[in-house]
Amino acid sequence: MAMIVKLKRRSRRYHDLTYGQHYTVLGIEADDFRILNDQGRPYLYPSRLFEVVDPQEPENWTTEFGEDGERYSYPPPLNTPGFFEDFFDSKTATVATFWRTVNEQLVEAAASGTMEPD
Repeated sequence: MAMIVKLKRRSRRYHDLTYGQHYTVLGIEADDFRILNDQGRPYLYPSRLFEVVDPQEPENWTTEFGEDGERYSYPPPLNTPGFFEDFFDSKTATVATFWRTVNEQLVEAAASGTMEPD
């Protein structure tokens, strides 16, 4: 089970995303979606850019809400303060944790059929 989205329209600003491409949501941060872009980097993008193709979220996500009601949801291994800062600083253990977690999520999505194109 995985939340799947696709880009609603082409955008010069977000040239690292492909119109119509399905992306697995890796997590939600302040209501933005963290996805692997076309370069394989786990960046945050405004959720308004996407159409939700499959709203099913992994059952293991931990969800919290900020002071203004904004949502934060990640699998437990990725849900630690400073995780993505450490990832982008190329800290070996964090990078390994990230890819192990993402690979598990992608395998689950492929097995459930949620990654099939329209």
